[in-house]
Amino acid sequence: MGKDIKLAGQPIICQLLSFLPSHIISAAVALHRSDYYYKTMHTYKHLVCIVYGVITGCRSLQALCKTLILLQGKLSYLGIYELPAVSTLSDANIRRNSDVFGDIYRRLYEHYKGYLSDSCFSLPLNGELDTSMVRLFDATTVTLFVEIFKGAGRNPINGKRKGGLKIQAQLPFSGFVPDLIVIKEAASNDKTFLGQLKPSPGTIYVFDKGYMNFSVFNQWTMQGVYFVTRINENAAYKVIESKSSDITEYISGGVILDQIIELKLIDSDSALKVRLVTYKDPLTGTVLQFLTNMFGYQTTTIAMLYKNRWSIETFFKSLKQNFELSYFYSDNPEGIKTQIWVALIANLIFTVIHKQIKECEQFTTVVSMAAHNLGSYICLISLLKMQDKLRCNQRKTENYSSLEYTLQFGGLFNSLGKSP
Repeated sequence: MGKDIKLAGQPIICQLLSFLPSHIISAAVALHRSDYYYKTMHTYKHLVCIVYGVITGCRSLQALCKTLILLQGKLSYLGIYELPAVSTLSDANIRRNSDVFGDIYRRLYEHYKGYLSDSCFSLPLNGELDTSMVRLFDATTVTLFVEIFKGAGRNPINGKRKGGLKIQAQLPFSGFVPDLIVIKEAASNDKTFLGQLKPSPGTIYVFDKGYMNFSVFNQWTMQGVYFVTRINENAAYKVIESKSSDITEYISGGVILDQIIELKLIDSDSALKVRLVTYKDPLTGTVLQFLTNMFGYQTTTIAMLYKNRWSIETFFKSLKQNFELSYFYSDNPEGIKTQIWVALIANLIFTVIHKQIKECEQFTTVVSMAAHNLGSYICLISLLKMQDKLRCNQRKTENYSSLEYTLQFGGLFNSLGKSP
């Protein structure tokens, strides 16, 4: 082992969980009384076991408990001196309410909220929009092996349908992890998520057309809350005002139309006045129509807002790719939700670490390195920073060699009256 590799006093799994302050666990446990009926299988012990499973990718509760034996004694740093039996952990998955883990996630987010924002978004978007007021939201479906929760879509030909859960998430424009998570069965309508929001005047919500609800849009407009979304192809509206661009301005991409339209409200004689921006994507040539109540902003700002909505899709992809959400350790609703909440907690912890090392390594690589070495005493953060330092020195050496070559051979060719 090289002398430059620093050893920590605790194994990597303990290093990871050191980012979860004990007062957050205590407050959540006290609020939900989640340890009230348990003598040994406390909430924190339950959390540690599931964290190990979702990081390492264990595909069954049996495999999880067996592989935990490899950490025998090393979890004493976390106050865990006895590993749970399969039946004990299974019972905790069934009986313990998953809300306590959701509360831990929310408290942990508040703890690191200021640390998780991206400074590169501190400047106004397109020179006119404060990005701190922008929120992106979307949903992803987690497919289950049985129909514990009602799945989405039609029944297949064989008459059997798998269950599913829908993770609704709200992501700050300049953030990396959601500040609001709602977990419901996959068959639930996306529009119900709008009722979970607590909008304040000046907030801008960006989302896809699956959340289309004209009544909510009308309420938001009266409250001074803004939105940017796509309009349905079959939506009926009346054009009040229209401003078109010259074909030479958008032939290679750009704004085609900027219109003021009226949308008929259901069960009402009134109409909602909104803005409809028709935009041609310069990369794909696809024509998109954006619906918004932001009248005082440039059309390019509206297009840029919706374009950045895809960052929440990146979050969902990263969550499913790096943490175990394809196999579950319980067939009980609470156990399944617990595993999802713990995966979200693990993702938040790794995001904090990724920010701490200044993103010198890919997020997936950081998770993979930790997953394969959870029992190692090497300091994970020092190792990652050291690898970045080695890469920087290598680049400097390569640059120096290139410069030395130019100076040596450049001088030789110049002495011969030639150029290299």
